Amino acid sequence: MFRKILIANRGEIACRVMRTAHRMGAATVAVYSEADANAMHVAMADEAVLIGPAPVQESYLLIDRIIDAAQRTRAEAIHPGYGFLAENAAFAEACAAANIIFIGPPASAIRAMGEKAAAKALMQKADVPVVPGYHGDDQDDDVLTKAADEIGYPVLIKAVLGGGGKGMRQVDAAGKFATALKGARREGLSSFGDDKVLVEKFLERPRHIEIQVFADQQGNVVHLFERDCSVQRRHQKVLEEAPAPGMTPEMRRAMGDAAVAAAQAIGYIGAGTVEFIADVSHGLSENAFYFMEMNTRLQVEHPVTEMITGQDLVEWQLRVAAGEALPMTQDELVIDGHAVEARVYSENPQKKFLPATGTLHRLRPPKEGPHLRVDTGVREGDEVSMYYDPMIAKLIVWDRDRASALRRLHDALERYEIAGVITNVNFLAAVAAHPAFAAGELETGFIDKHKDDLIPAPGAVPDRALALACLDLLLARQGHAAAADPYSPWAQVDGWRLNDQGHDELSFRDGGDDGDILVTVHYPSAGGYRLDLPGGEMLANGEVDEGGTLWADLDGLRVSAAVVHDGDKVTILSGGRAHRIERVDPMALRDIDLDEGGKVTAPLPGKIVQVQVEVGASVKKGDPLLTLEAMKMEHTITAPRDAVIAGLPFASGEQVEEGVELVVFEASASD
Repeated sequence: MFRKILIANRGEIACRVMRTAHRMGAATVAVYSEADANAMHVAMADEAVLIGPAPVQESYLLIDRIIDAAQRTRAEAIHPGYGFLAENAAFAEACAAANIIFIGPPASAIRAMGEKAAAKALMQKADVPVVPGYHGDDQDDDVLTKAADEIGYPVLIKAVLGGGGKGMRQVDAAGKFATALKGARREGLSSFGDDKVLVEKFLERPRHIEIQVFADQQGNVVHLFERDCSVQRRHQKVLEEAPAPGMTPEMRRAMGDAAVAAAQAIGYIGAGTVEFIADVSHGLSENAFYFMEMNTRLQVEHPVTEMITGQDLVEWQLRVAAGEALPMTQDELVIDGHAVEARVYSENPQKKFLPATGTLHRLRPPKEGPHLRVDTGVREGDEVSMYYDPMIAKLIVWDRDRASALRRLHDALERYEIAGVITNVNFLAAVAAHPAFAAGELETGFIDKHKDDLIPAPGAVPDRALALACLDLLLARQGHAAAADPYSPWAQVDGWRLNDQGHDELSFRDGGDDGDILVTVHYPSAGGYRLDLPGGEMLANGEVDEGGTLWADLDGLRVSAAVVHDGDKVTILSGGRAHRIERVDPMALRDIDLDEGGKVTAPLPGKIVQVQVEVGASVKKGDPLLTLEAMKMEHTITAPRDAVIAGLPFASGEQVEEGVELVVFEASASD
C-alpha cells in the first residue's frame, strides 16, 4: 500500500479521498491555487503545494506543476478525483513517465472512452446498445445540420470530450440548430480543449441510469449495481439514488452485463461508470436502454453506491492501483437498503439555477450518523468563489427502503442551515417531498415537468419570518443596552416617545415591488414585544443561545431559528426554509431610483466569451446579447425589452464583476 499520495483536485472530493487515505495509514499531499490557500482540503492534508493563480487553466489543469509537486513531496501515487485532469490521458501518461502511479485507468482506456463518437463505435462492436445518432469525424456545419435533419428533432448536441452537461445543447427545431452548435463547440473547447461534437436523437421520456464498474490488474471485472440520476437541471445531476426505482432483476442483469462488457472491451482498470439512457415511454425494459458514455473515473454520486453495498470505493481504488485484486467477487456483492444523494449548490433555482457567489456566514449541516453522511469541502466562513464549481456539499441518506430514505432526506434538508449565499436547499426539499418523485415517476425532464411545484413564484415574506427577524434585532439591542450604563436615558430600549405611547418602527424590504414592510414594535408591561405585522398582531419573546440559535415564543408557539446578518441583509433560517430580507434605515440617504429601461447587468462575476450584437443594432425582447462564462458554465444574457444598442462597454475575453452594466440601450420615448 502507498505511504503517500497526492490528490490532484480540490473541494469535497479532495477531502473525501484524504479521509480514506488517512484511515488506511497513507499521508496526503494537497495542491492548491492562490484562491484556495485557506481551503478545507489544504488544511486536511499532511503537506500542501501552491501550483498557481486562481483560474484552473493556470493551476489545477497544469500537468507539469502537479507532477513537480508530487516529485517534490515524494508522493508515490496521484489520485485525480473527478473533473480537472481525472479523464486526461496525457496526465496518466505523464504520471507513468515520472514513475508515479496514476490511481485510475490506463491512458488507452481513457482515450477509448474520452472521445464519445469513437466510444460508441467501440461499444457497437462489443454488442452494447447505443443511441441512434451521428458520431462521424466530419465536423462540417452542413454535415452536422443534415445529420440532425435526418435523425429528426428534437436532437442533442454533445461535445465529444468531457461531461457534466458542458458542451451539451438540446435542439427542438431546425432553426435553432446553428446557434446551439456554436455554443456547444465553444463550451467544449473552453472546458475540454476540443470543439468536436456528436448529434444524437433526444429521447422524449428518458431516464439516466448508470452502472458502477470496477476492474483490477488481474483481469477481474465486477459491477456494483446501478444508480438513477434522472433528476437533472442544465444536463447536470441534482439528486441520485441507488438502487434505481422500479428496476427489475432482469434489467439489472442486462445493464450490469453490458457495463462489464464495455469495461472488458477497453482493458479497463479501476473505478468507472457506464452511463445509459433508458427510454421509459412504456416503462423500464431490458430492451430499451442505450449506452451514452463511460466516465473513466470516480463519480460525484459514488456515495450512494457505498451506502447500499457497505464498500469504500476510494479504498478499492487505492488497493487496485497498488496491484491488489478486487476485494469482492460479483456473487459476494449485494444490495442493502436504499440511498439518496442531494447536491447542495450555491445557486438560485428561481433564476434558472444561476450560480451564486458569496461568503458562508453560517454553515450548519445536519448531524452525521449511520443513516446520514455529508461530504463537503467548505467550512463556515469560507467563500464560494467565481472560479470553481458552486457545490457546497453532498447530503447522502440511507434507510431500509426508498420511502424511509426520502423521509430522512427531507428531514435532513430542513435541518440544513446555510446563510450568506443563495442555495438550492428549499428546492431539493421540494423534490424530496413531491408525490411524483415519491412514486418513482422519474425522467430527465422531471424538473421542467414539475417546475411550478418545485420552484414557486416568489411571495411575500411570511409574518413568522418577519417576527423572528424583529425579535433577533430587538434582543441584540437589549443585550447592548444591558452592557451600557443602566442609568443613562440613551441606553433605554422601551421605545419611549414624548407625548406618545412608547413604540418603535422597523422597516424591511424583501426584493418585491410592494415597497417597504413596516413592523411596529410595542413594549407590553408584562415583558416581551407586541409586533404589528402585515398579517396582524403577534406577541414575541425569546433568547439567543451560545451557538447563535434563536429560541422564540411566538404567540405561545415555541420555534427555533438562525438569524444571520450581513450588513443590512438578513437571512432567517427556520422550519427548513430560508427567507432573505433587507433592513431599511429610514434615516439613511437613498439613491434616486430612476427608470433606466431595463438595465443589462452581470448576474455574477465572469468572462465575456462572445458578444452577439453591435452598436446601433435593433434587438427584440429575448434576443441573445452576449455570453458570459462563470463557474464552469456559459450563461446567455438576453434583451429585457425591444431596444437599440447604444454601447457595449466590454469586449469578448474581458473579465467583469457582478452588477456591472454589460449593454447600454438608447433611450426610448417611454424612458
